[in-house]
Amino acid sequence: MGAEAFLDEVLNRVKEFLHHSQQSDVIRDGLAHDSLRRTIDLKLPLEGHGIESALDDIDSVLRHSVHTTAPGFMNPLWGGLSVASIAGELVTAATNTAMYTYEIAPMATLIESTILTRMGELAGFSTSKGTMTTGGSNGNLLGLLCARQSMDQKSSSLGFDGRNSVVFVSEEVHYSYYIAANVVGIGFMNLIKVRCDEDGRMLPDSLEEEIERALQAGQRPFAVLATSGTTVRGSFDPLRPLAEISHRYNLWMHVDAAWGGACLFSNQYRSLMDGLDLADSFCWDAHKMMGVPLICSAFIVKDASILRQVCSTGTEAHYLYHGESEDVDLGRYSLQCGRRNDALKLWLAWREIGDAGWASLVDRFMELATYLEMKVEETPELEMSSSRMWTNVCFRYVGGAAPEDLNELNAELRRRLLQDGRFMVSKSTIKGQIILRSVISNNQITEQSLDSYIERVVELGQDIERGLPSQ
Repeated sequence: MGAEAFLDEVLNRVKEFLHHSQQSDVIRDGLAHDSLRRTIDLKLPLEGHGIESALDDIDSVLRHSVHTTAPGFMNPLWGGLSVASIAGELVTAATNTAMYTYEIAPMATLIESTILTRMGELAGFSTSKGTMTTGGSNGNLLGLLCARQSMDQKSSSLGFDGRNSVVFVSEEVHYSYYIAANVVGIGFMNLIKVRCDEDGRMLPDSLEEEIERALQAGQRPFAVLATSGTTVRGSFDPLRPLAEISHRYNLWMHVDAAWGGACLFSNQYRSLMDGLDLADSFCWDAHKMMGVPLICSAFIVKDASILRQVCSTGTEAHYLYHGESEDVDLGRYSLQCGRRNDALKLWLAWREIGDAGWASLVDRFMELATYLEMKVEETPELEMSSSRMWTNVCFRYVGGAAPEDLNELNAELRRRLLQDGRFMVSKSTIKGQIILRSVISNNQITEQSLDSYIERVVELGQDIERGLPSQ
C-alpha cells in the first residue's frame, strides 16, 4: 500500500469515528484497565508488521477511545469538534516544524505572534508578549517564574533562595500552583491560601489581611495568583480589587484564565474578568471552551523583558540564534526548544468564525448551563451544590436519603453513570459534599441531551435508593 492510499484510509477512519462520536449514545466502552490490556495487542515487535497493519492498530485505538464530541460528554473542561482545527492539526503534523526560530518556521512564527498579540488586546494590555504553552499548568508556572524574576532580577542566573518567599492563592486554586511552587523554589508550603466567599471567589479583604500577616512574620510576599474560572465551581475572582491590592504592595499579579478566558469575547459576560487589564500576566487555554483540539494554550505577559530573562540561555544556544531575527524568534520567550506549532489550528478556527463566532459560542454555552441549572432546580430529587457563574453546573442527588448517606450515594451514582456509558461527568467535592460537576464546553450538547442526562441521573439515583444492583 502506497502512502497516499494509506493516508486516505486513515482519513476515512477518522471521519467515521467523528461521525459516530456525534451520533453515539455511548461515550466509552467501560472496559477496566486490566480488561482492556488483555483485549488488545500492545507489544512492540522485533520485526515490523508493515504499514497496512497500522490500519488495524488505528481501528483498535478508535474503537476504545472516549467519544469527546458526543453530546453526553461533560466531564473535563473541554470537548466538542472544530473541523478547521482538526485540519490545522493535520497540516502541523505534515509540516513538522519547531517554533524556536523564524528561520525554521516563518509562517508559523507570524501566526503565533498574531494570536498572542490579539489575546493581549482582548485582555486590555497596551503592550504584551507571550508564548504558546503545554497547558494552563505550564502557563501558571511561567506566571510564577515571571513574578520571581520581577522580584529578584538575578534569580534566573544566580539562583534563588525562596524559603522565606510567599505567594497568595485562593482556597479553590488549581493544583498546578503546588507543582509550580516546587519548581520555582519556594515550596508549596509557602502558598498562602486566602479565604473565599460563599461562591468560591477570593476575598480582597482577606488577601490584604494575609499580606499584612506575612509581612509581620518577616516573610517576603511577591505574587498574587488569581483565578478566572475555578476548576470545580467555575468561579471568577474579583480581579480589579485584587489587582489594586497587589499594586499597593508591589506584588506581581498573575491570572489563571485557562478555563474562563473565553468570556472576553462575550459582551454579556466579559465583565466576569473586569480588571484583567491591571494584571501583569495571564494564561488562557483555547483547547477548553473554544473547542480547539488539545493542546492549545497561551501565556501572555505585559513586560516582555521579564519573560525573556526567565527563558534566557545566555550564549549557549548559538547553534539556533544568529541575531538576524532577534525580536522575532519565539524560542527566546519559551521554556521549550522543540515546540510544535499549536497556533495554526487556533488561527484557522479563528479565521473561520471570527470574534463574533467565539462570542456566540460562549453565549450559547451559558444558555445551556442556565437550562441545566433550571432542570436541576425544578427536579425534586436534585439540588444545586453551589451558585453558578460560568458553565460549571454542580449538583447532587438527594432523593429521600439521609444526609449522612448522600456522599456514598452520589459517588455510587457517578460510578453507575460511567458504567452506563451515555454520560460522562466529573465527581468533585464542595465543602465536604460529593457532587456531580457537569461542564458545558462541548458544542454537540443540546437541551434534549441535557433532558436525557437529568432523567438518567434521577433513574440511577432511585435505583440506588431502592437497593437495585447496577446493570
